[in-house]
Amino acid sequence: MRRAVFTYLALGVAAVLILAPYLMSVQTSLKTPGQFAQRPPLAPPRPPTGANYAELLVGGHSLIPPLVITVQVVLVVVIGQLTSSVLAAYAFARLDFPGRDAIFRVYLATLMVPAVAVLVPRFVLLGAAGLADTFWGIVLPSMFGSPYAIFLLRQFFRALPRELLDAARLDGAGHLRVLRHVVLPLSRPILATLLIITVVTHWNDFLWPLVVTSGVRWQVLTVAVAALQSQYNGDWTLVMAATTLATLPLLVLFVIFQKHLVRSITVTGMR
Repeated sequence: MRRAVFTYLALGVAAVLILAPYLMSVQTSLKTPGQFAQRPPLAPPRPPTGANYAELLVGGHSLIPPLVITVQVVLVVVIGQLTSSVLAAYAFARLDFPGRDAIFRVYLATLMVPAVAVLVPRFVLLGAAGLADTFWGIVLPSMFGSPYAIFLLRQFFRALPRELLDAARLDGAGHLRVLRHVVLPLSRPILATLLIITVVTHWNDFLWPLVVTSGVRWQVLTVAVAALQSQYNGDWTLVMAATTLATLPLLVLFVIFQKHLVRSITVTGMR
């Protein structure tokens, strides 16, 4: 009983420490600038106001265009990256071809290269191709898989029973049909986990969209919020409302895929 009480007490303290910044952000976003300046930061808003959200949704500083662009970027990147990663991981896991393991090791070694190191060469290449400050300039570098995603899927595919794949081949199924009807249905938990990781990574991506775009035409949500913070540095209630709106879709996504995420952790741990 003492151990259980101590465990739940420690988890409760950790939960408070993790959730406190988000709760404070939401609380600040419901205040007026006058309330924020005159009352302590931890004081609740009295009365709460939705003026900051109205300003960001239908006012002169709307975040709707950056939100739409961010959704489009994330959607294209997720579809491209999951498709490319699944095909590459299946090839590295189940196909035999010369130099397979060597190629995989070299590709995996790119994980040790910092993203900042390839930022300028990537920008120069896309600028020479005329893709700077375009939608495709934002999404193309991330569409064709990632070392982490391919490594994660390859390890999962290698753990699947070979007898299932052999049985499908005996029935006349080719590699694409085996991948579609056997491998992918068994890989839903790990695909859901990879989906969440990919969405969160590119939803919060800031540096590359900031470098490759200029102006507000292709401004994503993170860049728009950063610009708002710089422009309205004194109005923290508006900045906190923008931060809350930018975080809300990720919380909804996690709630939807929570069971798949927990299941993937359980299955991976058991294996």
